[in-house]
Amino acid sequence: MTPSNPEPPAPAPRHPPVPRTPRPRAPLAVVVLMLLALGYTLWLAQAVVLPVLLAMFFALVGNPILRLLQRLRVPRALAALAVLCAGLALAALLAAQLVKPATAWVREAPRELRELAPRLQKLTRPVQEAGRAAENIARAAGGDAGRPATVVRADAGDPYRALFATPRVLAALLAVILLTFFFMVYGQRLLRHALMLLPDAQQQKLTVGIVQAIEREISRYVLTISLINAALGLLLAAGLHLLLGIALDEALLWGTLAMLLNFAPYLGPLLGVLALLAMGVVSFREPLQVLAPAGLYLGLHLLEGQLVTPVVLGRTMALSPLVLILALMVFGGLWGVIGLLLAVPLLVCTKLVLARIDGLQGWARLLE
Repeated sequence: MTPSNPEPPAPAPRHPPVPRTPRPRAPLAVVVLMLLALGYTLWLAQAVVLPVLLAMFFALVGNPILRLLQRLRVPRALAALAVLCAGLALAALLAAQLVKPATAWVREAPRELRELAPRLQKLTRPVQEAGRAAENIARAAGGDAGRPATVVRADAGDPYRALFATPRVLAALLAVILLTFFFMVYGQRLLRHALMLLPDAQQQKLTVGIVQAIEREISRYVLTISLINAALGLLLAAGLHLLLGIALDEALLWGTLAMLLNFAPYLGPLLGVLALLAMGVVSFREPLQVLAPAGLYLGLHLLEGQLVTPVVLGRTMALSPLVLILALMVFGGLWGVIGLLLAVPLLVCTKLVLARIDGLQGWARLLE
C-alpha cells in the first residue's frame, strides 16, 4: 500500500562551479621593456613612420570631404585627386605669401634685437652688478684659482650637408603626397580586406561597424580641429593687420604660426605668446603696442579653448591635461616638431579606439 503523501525525491547533488582561469598577465618589468623597445623603434624608424603618420593625418582631414563628393556621384579616385590638388594649391599659395616676410624677419630680427640690447642692459644692470659681485667673492675664496681657461669652438658646419639633405626632404615630401592619395583611395578597402581575415562572419561584421564608426569620428575630429585652428590663425592675422597696422603678408605669417602651434595644447600657445611678444618688442616702441600682439593672441586662444572647441566638439573629445603634457613630451622627444603636431590627434584616436572595444573602456576613461 502506497502512502497518500509520498516524499519528494532527493535533489540531485549540485556540482561546485568550475573556477575561471585568470588571464595571464605579463610582469611589469616585461611591459616596461616592451614600451622602451617600442619607443626606441619609433625613434629609430622615424624616417619611415613620420611620412606614414602625416599621410594618414591628411587623409583623415580629407575623408569627410570625400564622403560628401561621393554622395554627389563623384568617383572616389577623382574626388581624392581633386581634394589633394586643392590642398597642395592652397599650401603652395600660402607658402608663396609667407616666403618673403619670413626671409625678411630672419634677416632683420637679429639687427633689431642688437639695437634693443642697450635698452635691456639698462634694465638688467642691477642684476649684472650683483652677478659680478658674487663672481668676485667666489674668486677671492679661491673657487677659480688655477683653473685653466676653456676654449669653445663653434661648429662651422658642413657646407655639403644641406646639399645632401635636400633630396631626402623632397623624397619624404613626395612620399607623403603619394601616401595621402593612396590612403584616401584605397585605405577603407585595405581595412575591409584585413578585417575579412577574422574567422567568424559575425565578428567580421561587428568589427567592420566599429572601425567605420571610429574612422568617421576621427575624421570629424581632425577636420573640425583643423578648421578651428585655421579660423584662429585667420582672426589673428586680421587683427594684426587691421588693429595694429602689421603688413598683410607678415600678419599671415604669424597667423599661420599660431594655427600650427595650436595643434599642441598648452605648449603651443605658450610658444605663440612668446613669439608674438618678441615680434612686438622688435616691431614697436611703446609698451602697450609691444604687448598688444601677444595680448591679442592670448585673448583669441582663451576664447577658442574655453568656448568654441568645447561647444563644437563636446566633452567626448576631452583629454586630461596631465596626459596631454605627457604625450607632448613623449612625441616631441621622439619626433620633434612633427611629433608635437601629431601628439593630440594620435591621443584622440587612441581614446576613440579604446572606448569602442569591450573591456578597454576603463583605459579610455583614464585619458579623460
